[in-house]
Amino acid sequence: MKFYQTEISLPAFSRGFHLITSKIEDALPEINNIDAGMLQVFIKHTSASLSINENADPTVRADFESHFNKMVPENAPYYKHTLEGPDDMPAHIKSSILGSSVNIPITQGSLNLGTWQGIYLCEHRDYGGARRLVISAFGQ
Repeated sequence: MKFYQTEISLPAFSRGFHLITSKIEDALPEINNIDAGMLQVFIKHTSASLSINENADPTVRADFESHFNKMVPENAPYYKHTLEGPDDMPAHIKSSILGSSVNIPITQGSLNLGTWQGIYLCEHRDYGGARRLVISAFGQ
């Protein structure tokens, strides 16, 4: 069994959904040493999340942002956690809905994603800043 792990810092991204698949692959080239295994990507933040979805048409990412903003609006009158700005509590909710990690099979040294799949960084704050990811790969 082989196990590799690294932690990276992504630069600040604007609010929205951003493809980061190549950043993940570049950060852990040891994936190439695994014939069959798993990759886990974990984000160390509570106001951004990770997801896997469409990697070709950027309007999908724009629609995700529009839908999430309608589904989880800012300035809801029942929010009590408001000291960090109107985008903070909705960011926590969006992060919990989408999740803090993704798992991807590794097959013959490559991420075994579908043809149209990519890893998203889902930035839910207007000014979220740099984001830390822990990337772990294991297998044979």
